[in-house]
Amino acid sequence: MDLNHKLIAVTGAGRGLGRAIALALAEQGATLALIDVNRSDLEITEAELQSRGGHCSLHVCNVADEAEVEASFAAIQELGSLVGLINCAGILRDGLLIKMKEGELIDKLSLAQWQVVIDVNLTGTFLCGREGAALMARHGEGGVIINISSIARAGNVGQSNYAASKAGVAALVVTWARELSRHDIRVMGIAPGVFATEMTAAMKPEAMDRMRQAIPAACLGQASQLADTVRFIFGNDYLSGRMIELDGGLRL
Repeated sequence: MDLNHKLIAVTGAGRGLGRAIALALAEQGATLALIDVNRSDLEITEAELQSRGGHCSLHVCNVADEAEVEASFAAIQELGSLVGLINCAGILRDGLLIKMKEGELIDKLSLAQWQVVIDVNLTGTFLCGREGAALMARHGEGGVIINISSIARAGNVGQSNYAASKAGVAALVVTWARELSRHDIRVMGIAPGVFATEMTAAMKPEAMDRMRQAIPAACLGQASQLADTVRFIFGNDYLSGRMIELDGGLRL
């Protein structure tokens, strides 16, 4: 797909991987609809994008709120024909299922910790995917939806909520690819491993060293590498219904 002057929406575009994806797509001439819950983060992305000659609109939205998602995509519809959506919004609230000390239960993963991650990561992907698919089908020009999952979807210690949400996101890739093919909409997923982000930058040096040693590629992934994978998916019309694991050889 030639992205020049094409309208693409990116959730979680206010920072990190979402911002990198938006900037990479703008370099190919795409017009971006940037979605994030934090306006100040969106404005930073906007300024950087505009400094590179890009064009975008800002949509402050909690992706877990159905009414806000519907309103945001209604506004996006007024901008033209949507042909791409990257579901990148996500959060972490790590915690062990239970924590014991000397035979006594001292802590457990709370329902609030579980629910907020499921709401943002999985329900948010569902809501944005639904509204994005509806716009693409209505315009009749086809399109591409990319869900950002994680290799943690296979399960990871201390991440019951995150792993479950990302497994659900991956399942939606296959389901939607089959359902939406009749509308000429392709659906793909990317499962990143450990990437250099604001969250990993806050890790203790010794923990970071252990992490690097566990990755066969011996380094963390870079946001630009994820952005390159997104561009690859847009450029290959025969890709649909599959996950691309972008993890430097790491398997959880």
